Amino acid sequence: MKLKTFLLVWLAGGLASAADVSSPDILAGLRPEHPRLIVTAAAWNDLQARRTNDTEVAAIINLTVAQARNVLKAPPLVYKKEGRRLLAVSREALERVELCSFAYRLTGEKVFADRAQQDMLAAAAFANWNPSHFLDTAEMTAALALGYDWLFDVLPATTRATLRQAILEKGLQPGLAVRNGWKVGHNNWNQVCFGGLTLGALAIAEDQPDAARELLTSARTNNLNGLMPYVPDGIYPEGPGYWSYGTTYEVLMLSALQTALGTDWDLSVSPGLLTSAAALVEQTGPTGRPFNFSDGGDGVALNSTLFWFAQKLRQPELVYFQNQLLQGKLAGQRVRGGLSPLLPLWLAGLPKDIPPPALPLAWQGEGPNPVGVFRSSWTDSNALFLAFKGGAASNNHGHMDAGSFVLDADGVRWACDLGAQEYLSVESKGWNLWDGAQGGDRWRIYRLNNFSHNTLTLGGKLHQVAGHARITSFATHSATVDLTPVFAGQARSVVRRFTVGENKTVQVRDEIAGAKPDLTVRWQMMTHAEIQTQGGQATLRQDGKVLVAKILSPASAHFEAVSAQPPDDGVNEPNRGAHILAVNASVPTSGELVVEIELQPPPATSSH
Repeated sequence: MKLKTFLLVWLAGGLASAADVSSPDILAGLRPEHPRLIVTAAAWNDLQARRTNDTEVAAIINLTVAQARNVLKAPPLVYKKEGRRLLAVSREALERVELCSFAYRLTGEKVFADRAQQDMLAAAAFANWNPSHFLDTAEMTAALALGYDWLFDVLPATTRATLRQAILEKGLQPGLAVRNGWKVGHNNWNQVCFGGLTLGALAIAEDQPDAARELLTSARTNNLNGLMPYVPDGIYPEGPGYWSYGTTYEVLMLSALQTALGTDWDLSVSPGLLTSAAALVEQTGPTGRPFNFSDGGDGVALNSTLFWFAQKLRQPELVYFQNQLLQGKLAGQRVRGGLSPLLPLWLAGLPKDIPPPALPLAWQGEGPNPVGVFRSSWTDSNALFLAFKGGAASNNHGHMDAGSFVLDADGVRWACDLGAQEYLSVESKGWNLWDGAQGGDRWRIYRLNNFSHNTLTLGGKLHQVAGHARITSFATHSATVDLTPVFAGQARSVVRRFTVGENKTVQVRDEIAGAKPDLTVRWQMMTHAEIQTQGGQATLRQDGKVLVAKILSPASAHFEAVSAQPPDDGVNEPNRGAHILAVNASVPTSGELVVEIELQPPPATSSH
C-alpha cells in the first residue's frame, strides 16, 4: 500500500508541474543551429581532439568507423515486415545512419554522408513506418532525426525538405494521433516511442514548431508513465534485457533535450531511474550473465548505455564489468553488442583504470518484480552469485517465475533461466503470445510458464497470474519470499527461504502449510549441466566444474533428471542442452511439507 501511495503522489506532482508548460514556450530554449541532438559542433571538435591525444578513444573511433565501412557494402533498405513488425528494418536504418553520420563527422569522407543520405531517403519513401506497431515508427523517426541533425550542413536542401516531411507525416503526426496506448503505458513502449518522437520533434522544431510543441508537451507530461516502473529501487520489471531497450531510448531522449533545449525537465531525477544502473549491476553475475527474468536472454553483451550513467553519476565503478568487455572488443575478441557511436562521448571524464563496484554483496530491491541478490565477491570471477525474485506473471513481459533463482559458482551458471521464445515463432502459428489471462495462450509457451523455471509447482498447475509474491525478509545471508498468492486455493501458506552459508553453500527451503493431503509438489532447477543422480544426492558437471545437490528434506525424497523439452505441439521450440534437476513429493496428511535442497561446489573446486 505504501508503494502504491508513493507512486500516486509522485505521479500527481509530476503531472501538476507538467501542466505548467504553457509558460514559458516549451521551445524557448531551442538551440538555433544544428547539430543539436546529443552531439553539438563543440562536442564533435572535442572528440577530434581527444582522438589525437587518447589512444583508447582513437581505438573506439577507428573500430566504429570500420563498422561504418561495412555499411557501405550493405544492400539498400527495403520495406519488409516480419509478421506484424517492421522493427528489424527500423533498427537497421538507425544503426546504419548513426554509424555513417558519425564516421563522416570523424573522417570527413563524403562516402559516409552519401550512404546515410541514401538510406534515409529510402526510408522516407516508404508508404509508412508501420504505426500499427508503433515501436517501428519511433525507431525509424529516431534514425532520420539523428541523420538529419548530424549531417544538416552537408545534406542538400531538397534532401532536408524530404526528410523533414517524412519525420512529420510518418512519425510525429501518427504519434500525435495516439490518445492512450503507449502514451499512458508503464513499460518500454512509452520510453521508446517518446524517445524516438522527441528526437524527431527537436530535429525539425524550427520548421514545424506547432507539431514539435504538441509532441514535446505530450512527452513532458506522459513520459512520467514510462518512468514509473523504476520506482522505488530501479529494478526494471521487464527484466535486464528490456532495461537496456527502454532505458537506452530514455537516455537518448534526455540527452537530446539537454543539448537542444538546455533542460531535461528533471525527468532524469525521476525516482529510481538513476538508481537503476546500480540495480542492473547488482543483477549481473560474475559470469557476466544477467539474472534474465521476464523476456530476456542471459548472454554476455556490451551495453554502452551504462557508460552514460557512470558519467552522469560520476560513478565509474558502474562500468567495471562493461569496461572489461570493451577492452576485450578493442583487443579483437569476439564480444556481443555493437559499439554505440555515442560511447566516446560517454567516456569523457571517466578514469582509465575503472575501479570495481563498491556496492553491497547482499542487496534487495523492491518494485513490481522485487529481486534479491547474494554474492561472495565483486572481483573474483569464480564468486558465488545467487539472485532470486518475487513478483507476478501479470507484469509486462512477465513469466510465471515467482520464487525462481539463478546461481553462479566457480565461473559457471548452474541454475539458469531459458529466457523467452522468439515472438514471431509463436505469433506466426496463430497463438496470441500477449494473452496473459489465466488460461491465455501465453502460458502455453513452455519457456514462459512455471514448468520451466526454478520454482515450485503444486498439483501440476500453472501459477496464479494475478498472484504477487513479496520478499518479506532480507538479511546478510538469508531471505524469505512469500509465494502464497501465487498458489491461492492450493495451500494456506507457501514460503521459500534462501540461505547462503560457508564455502558457497546455498540452501533453498520451501515450507508449505494448509495444503490438501496427497497434493503433488515439484521442486526443480533448470540447468545446462549434465546431471547424475543417486537417491537424495545429485552431481552436476559443466565446463570441467562440479556442483553437488543434496535433499535435506523430506528424507524419503530422491532427485530425478528429467526432460527440459516442451510439448511437441509445433509451436514450442526445443531447449537444446537444457536439463532439469527435480524433486517430486506429496503433501502428508498433516497438510504440511518442507522441501529443502542444498547446493554446493565441492571444496576442491571452490578454493582459488
